[in-house]
Amino acid sequence: MPVNAEPAPLADVSAEVTVDRWSRGATTHTTDLVAEEMPVALVYHDVPHVVMLATPADLEDYAIGFTLSEALVARAEEIRGVEVRHGAASVDVHITVAWERFTQLLQRRRNLTGRTGCGLCGAETAADAIREAAAVPQGVEVTSAALHAAIEQLGGLQPINARTGSVHAAAWVVPGQGIRVVREDVGRHNALDKTIGALTRAGADLAAGFMLITSRASYEMVQKCATVGIPFLAALSAPTAFAVRLAERSGVTLVAFARRDQHVVYAHPGRLLP
Repeated sequence: MPVNAEPAPLADVSAEVTVDRWSRGATTHTTDLVAEEMPVALVYHDVPHVVMLATPADLEDYAIGFTLSEALVARAEEIRGVEVRHGAASVDVHITVAWERFTQLLQRRRNLTGRTGCGLCGAETAADAIREAAAVPQGVEVTSAALHAAIEQLGGLQPINARTGSVHAAAWVVPGQGIRVVREDVGRHNALDKTIGALTRAGADLAAGFMLITSRASYEMVQKCATVGIPFLAALSAPTAFAVRLAERSGVTLVAFARRDQHVVYAHPGRLLP
């Protein structure tokens, strides 16, 4: 599975705006590139489920990753089709799933708006939000050298962020092969879902690598990884206590503050080798 380093079309993921740039007492009238975000509605069997603000790229990946990581289906084979329909100011993504899953989906239906930074804002109840995942497989073992090599590699594989400076990335890393897939989005959880979807479409073994994210390791990031069986999550920023407790319960190795010359292991250190 090759690295997906090709940038999305410029018009799809960013917009040119006019700005006044001030620096050291001087103002320059110029232009800047800013990231696009657009309402993306996920619609199951013509029934609206949730609307998220997202970067309008890789939306087939997003639909599949969201459907799996939110446990709307149990297996990828239960997703029967995805169709992206672009409008002038929004996108509808129509998803069909196995009928028995759709009937269950109707029982937990949500038709709420998700802001760019939200993770659990679509959940109707606390029970919906605090969804436990089964224990992840033992899966991958990662050396510290491989982890830090991936951190170094990731900076050059974020074309949208290079243009705009305002999007997150989620990267799939296979020991001995480096980063294999990268997806970007204005929402950290959207970037993760897009990567999960891309891996699923490629038939990847989700226990054979680890996920590297540019954001903080919040609860829903651990929850999504655990739900699809990813055993190792590394974040460039900080974790939350809620996320650490879930990682401990589900068996996920959680590494945070993963920088060029440091990292901190918060849960299940056995998969990270010296």
